[in-house]
Amino acid sequence: MYKSWWKYLGVVLVLYSIVGGFLVPVPELPILRETIRNLYFHVPLWMAMIVLFSISVFYSIRYLVQPDDDFDLVAVESVNVGIVFYILGLGTGMMWANYTWGTPWNNDIKQLCAAIAFLVYCAYLVLRNSVEEEQKRAKISAVYNIFAYPILVVMVFVLPRMGDSLHPGNGGNPAFGKYDLDSMMRLVLYPSFIGWALIGVWIATLRYRIRLIERKRLDENL
Repeated sequence: MYKSWWKYLGVVLVLYSIVGGFLVPVPELPILRETIRNLYFHVPLWMAMIVLFSISVFYSIRYLVQPDDDFDLVAVESVNVGIVFYILGLGTGMMWANYTWGTPWNNDIKQLCAAIAFLVYCAYLVLRNSVEEEQKRAKISAVYNIFAYPILVVMVFVLPRMGDSLHPGNGGNPAFGKYDLDSMMRLVLYPSFIGWALIGVWIATLRYRIRLIERKRLDENL
């Protein structure tokens, strides 16, 4: 139980952020209105995705330094769960855009860059499934993952700031934290970051353990 404290913490923080996200008062802002509550979900989901992809690339590097099938499993399962959070982040962002910009997709530079980065990681999974030999698959996907991660960082955090974007904090627009967030919103938003990241890591851990069991059963049947 003591080893699982971070799992309980993740559940508590996510539940807290969901309840607080719907009930805590928010600033009355033009256009955004109550949709600003989506900040409690959209941004933390993306942060959880970044955490999972960071774990993945870390274990890809470890695999290249010291080839170990367990490292490869951690890397791929972190990507699998990270992509789910990526989809949830894109979905909540499109919902928000529909209410504030009038359309869920308007070819904003950050939307386009996010879509490109998403396809880069989808290609990672396609690449893995196209190679049958295990060690070769693990090595190639590890190298690909190491190059995919900086592409993600550039696409999500760098390029949108250099172009004309409607997103806060990009294209010359002020970030939410500079003008719009009050102390009550921060009390919900920051725990939400931690909570969703912990939940994402927990799910990836469960998938990793399932893969270990499947591999063990396969070895026993050989």
